[in-house]
Amino acid sequence: MMKNVELSGYQVPTPIQKFTIPAILQGYDVIGVAQTGSGKTAAYLIPILSKLMGKAKKLGAARPNPLTFQEGIDNVIAEPLVVVVVPTRELAVQIFNEARKLCYRSMLRPCVVYGGTPIREQLSLLSRGCDILIGTPGRLKDFIGRPDRLTLRRVKYMVIDEADEMLQQDWEEELRAILSGGEQDEGNVKYGLFSATFPRAARALAKEYLSASHVRFRVGRAGSTTENIKQIIIETGREKKNELLLSLLEEMNSVRTIIFVNSRQAADTLDDFLYNMKLPVTSIHSDRTQLEREAAMRAFRSGQAPILVATGVTARGIDVRNVMHVINYDLPSMDHGGIEEYTHRIGRTGRIGHRGVATSFFTDRDEAIASVLTRTLLETNQDIPDFLQSYIPDNYANGIKVKFETESDFDPNDVAGAGDAQGGGWGGDETANPDSGAGGWGASGDSGDAADSGGGWGTGGDVAGGDSGGTWGAEPAPTKAAW
Repeated sequence: MMKNVELSGYQVPTPIQKFTIPAILQGYDVIGVAQTGSGKTAAYLIPILSKLMGKAKKLGAARPNPLTFQEGIDNVIAEPLVVVVVPTRELAVQIFNEARKLCYRSMLRPCVVYGGTPIREQLSLLSRGCDILIGTPGRLKDFIGRPDRLTLRRVKYMVIDEADEMLQQDWEEELRAILSGGEQDEGNVKYGLFSATFPRAARALAKEYLSASHVRFRVGRAGSTTENIKQIIIETGREKKNELLLSLLEEMNSVRTIIFVNSRQAADTLDDFLYNMKLPVTSIHSDRTQLEREAAMRAFRSGQAPILVATGVTARGIDVRNVMHVINYDLPSMDHGGIEEYTHRIGRTGRIGHRGVATSFFTDRDEAIASVLTRTLLETNQDIPDFLQSYIPDNYANGIKVKFETESDFDPNDVAGAGDAQGGGWGGDETANPDSGAGGWGASGDSGDAADSGGGWGTGGDVAGGDSGGTWGAEPAPTKAAW
């Protein structure tokens, strides 16, 4: 595994990896909450695959010889050891490719299943055996309903990636069917929940399936973004957006750019406009066929079409090298994702310690997001434009930490020291006095005696207080590690 990590080009673990890898290796259920682009995929794949390497023959089901395999004769029932559930097809393929790299020269066979493609092809791949199964909820539930093709009786690890997005998309029923699909005794399956935000629905799911002794990590404020991304907000009229967009694309010429819009129709319209302006553009949204979506992603990755127009959901979790610029042509509405959606969008750039630029067009329709957007800019030390100055909290000048209304993610009574001294935890009172130190996600109190000083990227999450302002490759400061 160390050789595969080397071949993948990973040299220094990111904060979420530094804490998640030993926790999984020690056999704990894990919740990892970290900014998008912080290396969560490798954080769970590396330790899980490492534990299974060399045990594939002992733990896995018998598999036909790939050289002599004959369709319809040598077929077997797929009995994966690891199941990874993700919200979008593109993310499923991305994680599958990461798993292929990390499974190199091992006997572990990764497979991927997702909707939008003929089921026969995926059944054919599963019939050759499968150890690591990555899939979207709908297609996974479909396959679980076919016990002659797929069974979860051998599953050792169940990972839910981007859990908040799946619960937001009303996939709770499918998730429950997958999570309870195994036939093992309780405690035999290790669970991992990974996300950039951790809302109430995700907490309820975690409480139900994860063991009581699970470990929770948070890098920075859950739902926050990184200072590596320069955020620029430009006030404009709706009718001037196209003109402004063209000048931005001209200014940052020849860099890989993702442009976000709020609707599928807007994606098609903007794609046509830019294409007619002779720009190398492609677009992606959920009404496209899977073949069209894959062709668009191939063109974007290869640089053939370095401008991608996308809706927020389809670009969730997508990791493309060297995306230097993200443009929010439409800022997300507070009814559909709000600031969390904004965080995920701009997180397509500035990944794994690189730098990036995110430009957002602010119109009169975006008043609702102005307050929380201003606080996000303050939190990451960005310049506040004049038209947002009025939204700066009154007490910010006095050195008071910026607070966010979203619910607290950690239990204040937890001995692992992940919560505040007061305020709403798992089942806590969310209406607690905001000034009492219970300020939810943005609350200033962390755990233990060694609270983070400035808990951002360099901090080691909330477990036992994290680092004191460490940097990417810094060793964690000595702490009273509760687990």
